[in-house]
Amino acid sequence: MNKRKRIAILTSGGDCSGLNAAIRAATLRAINHYGWEVLGVQRATQGLMNHPPDVVELTVEKVNSILTMGGTFLGTANQGNPFAFKLPDGSIENRSAAIGEAYRTLGLDALIGIGGDGSISILEKLAEEHGINLVTIPKTIDNDVDVTEWAVGFHTAVNIATEALDRLHFTAASHSRVMILEVMGRDAGHIAISAGIAGGADVILIPEIPYSMDHICEKIAQQQRQGKNYCLIIVSEAVKTEEGEPITCSNASEKARYGGIGNYLADRIAECNGAETRVMVLGHLQRGGIPSPMDRLIASAFGVAAVDLIAQEKFNRMVAWQNRQVIDIPILDAIRQYRPVDREGTVAKTARGLGIYLGD
Repeated sequence: MNKRKRIAILTSGGDCSGLNAAIRAATLRAINHYGWEVLGVQRATQGLMNHPPDVVELTVEKVNSILTMGGTFLGTANQGNPFAFKLPDGSIENRSAAIGEAYRTLGLDALIGIGGDGSISILEKLAEEHGINLVTIPKTIDNDVDVTEWAVGFHTAVNIATEALDRLHFTAASHSRVMILEVMGRDAGHIAISAGIAGGADVILIPEIPYSMDHICEKIAQQQRQGKNYCLIIVSEAVKTEEGEPITCSNASEKARYGGIGNYLADRIAECNGAETRVMVLGHLQRGGIPSPMDRLIASAFGVAAVDLIAQEKFNRMVAWQNRQVIDIPILDAIRQYRPVDREGTVAKTARGLGIYLGD
């Protein structure tokens, strides 16, 4: 317990606000309280597959000023699964052993991995197969990691989406338009429903609840009859067509991803209502910018707790936020399933209670 430890921290998967706050907290706790040495792994697991490993020493001086920075100053990657790594010639190779070798070469006592459910799943498998002492921190703007009420990055994304709705109110009213805001969230509608309530949307569409175009058009008409000359709609990117078909887009360098549901809805509204409609796709703005105070708080609490777990030699655990406190749970329990919006939960009931059309 009194041995001077050497630990490493990496961020993996998509970036979000609050990652640097978690890195800072873990580094400060490890150095100031325990007197440990801390390394930062650059570009996620790809940094550990390089020879030599791509790491930097993290010091108090290096992390003191990163609390309010967006993104991750260590860099990240959401491609390059080490168990199925794509080589330049297009072939696939299992390069996971290189990560285990790097862990030992660096003389690490533990690794803190900050990521979403996909990244955490890969890290857990690496830890199991290659003897890595692992503690993980959940981060995702989608907030769909199970058993934790909040993940790093979610609150900032909701703030940005809410601000967008706040701004759209005025232009929608000025031109008597229907404004559709398409937001991220992958297969969960947490961003859309939270921002929709906070931003005064009239219609909120999320993947968890089916909808009817007839009911949407009737909601717009109802607004008009009540003297409101505009309508705000927020829709999660994973919402499907009425027929249940996903809408995706892609280019030559990437696989298909969600995108386009806003334009689909605009065309259908024009057909059934004739209202002038505009679409705004918020996109990666939701990932960037200065982290909100809540994200800084959660990330800081997670960073401290992760280091304390290492000190207690409690490994293969994920920190989580439940009932106003940080707990820790087995990683496999945390990633067994994703957390969708509860159709009958408090947030959904609030939306319906406000008269927001939430689907059928």
